[in-house]
Amino acid sequence: MATTQEFDPGEVFSLFAMNEVDSHSFDALVVNAEGADLCCVFMWGKDCYNCTLFKNTALMLQDQLKALGLSWFHADVYQDEALGRRFGLHGVPAFVFYQAGKRLGRISGWPGLPQFSEAVAGLRARTG
Repeated sequence: MATTQEFDPGEVFSLFAMNEVDSHSFDALVVNAEGADLCCVFMWGKDCYNCTLFKNTALMLQDQLKALGLSWFHADVYQDEALGRRFGLHGVPAFVFYQAGKRLGRISGWPGLPQFSEAVAGLRARTG
């Protein structure tokens, strides 16, 4: 069985300049974000095995993830259950995408970098 290192969210959050959001700040920081950036909210939980898989991938393949040009945010939905309920989450990680006030979609689970990159490219193609 493969193992992962203990999840240290601060390292990934710092590396990708992920701003923390919660149910109180989500609309102001993500939905109403100024500009045309594609915003990705990484919804995670402490001691989540699949969140750790994403974190390890992000650390190993940071250049490829950064090349996607996303504005990153993060939310611990184990601590903020209201935010998890808002998006009908049944598990984490989940990645929610917004641009210019519009919710574009969600990726549930960590599908791997190729599929994640393909989904982001699809969102960009739809939004021009």
